[in-house]
Amino acid sequence: MRVALHTRVRADLIEEYEQAHREVPAELTAAIRAAGVDSWTIWRSGADLFHLIDCADYADLLARLEKLPINIAWQARMCELLDLAHDYSAEGAGAGLPVVWAL
Repeated sequence: MRVALHTRVRADLIEEYEQAHREVPAELTAAIRAAGVDSWTIWRSGADLFHLIDCADYADLLARLEKLPINIAWQARMCELLDLAHDYSAEGAGAGLPVVWAL
C-alpha cells in the first residue's frame, strides 16, 4: 500500500532536521524494513515535509514501531525539530493524505 503524510519542520531547525536524516540509525532503518516498508521518501518544500511510504500494511507498521525503543528515541528527537509531527499511535494510521487524483 502507498501512504502519503504531511509534517512540518520548525523553520529555524531545517538544517538540523536534514542532518538527522543523513544519520538515521541503521537499527531504525532495519526495523522499518522489517515492519514491511519497501520505500520511504521525504520531500521538503520550505518547512513542509511530504512523506511517501510504500509498505505492506501501514497500521501494522505503526503498531510494530510504536513501542520500539529505537523508534521512541527517534520520534522524541523529531518532536524537538517539528512543528507538526506524525502520530505513531494506532490513531495515526488514518492520518494519511487522501488521494485526490492519480494517473
